Amino acid sequence: MRWKRFLWWIAFFWVVILSVSTLEYIDLKPDTGFLKLKQQAIASGWYLPAFHAHIFGSALILLAGSIQFLPLRKRYPKLHRVLGKLYVFGVLLFAVPGAYVMTFFIDRGTGVFTSFLLQNTLWIIFTMAAYLAVKKRQYEAHTRMMRRSYALAFAAVTLRFYIWLFTVLGNGVQFEHNYLIIALLSWIPNLLFVEYYNNSFSDCQTRSIQSISSFH
Repeated sequence: MRWKRFLWWIAFFWVVILSVSTLEYIDLKPDTGFLKLKQQAIASGWYLPAFHAHIFGSALILLAGSIQFLPLRKRYPKLHRVLGKLYVFGVLLFAVPGAYVMTFFIDRGTGVFTSFLLQNTLWIIFTMAAYLAVKKRQYEAHTRMMRRSYALAFAAVTLRFYIWLFTVLGNGVQFEHNYLIIALLSWIPNLLFVEYYNNSFSDCQTRSIQSISSFH
């Protein structure tokens, strides 16, 4: 469908923009960009490695995951498996652990803390469920869970979009309760969209990967 391709290109464009922006931190210095605002957290010794693990891990998995939505996986099943492993282990070993540590240094209130904590936990659950499903050759369950997992990964993009939008329309993240709204909007609508997609469209893509062997 053309609308699927259109949405993919829009999403991929912003994934690339976000991934390229992480190169600002490639020197691993503690006072670059956003980190200038987190000097107290950096002093703990936990925040900086978690931050770098999260942003670089997220950049890789966002790129790898986006490619998985292309029909190329039908032609190149080995590439599909390699990118799948990169995505799963990137999420479980870098992106989510880093996000968990960063969450404990958020000073935006209990609601924001809870939102990110729940998002990270669901991210692990969906990713692990997708991995275990493909190991059992449950391809439809694998595909559905991977969509849910990527919806939470894509929150990195939508979070920044809403920060920009709220800044243009008003006081950005400084306005009372705005950051809580932004935090919730960054991932809940993503999951709702995926649930609608999972339950409303025939899963022709799932049938196409039934010939693809599992990760082993």
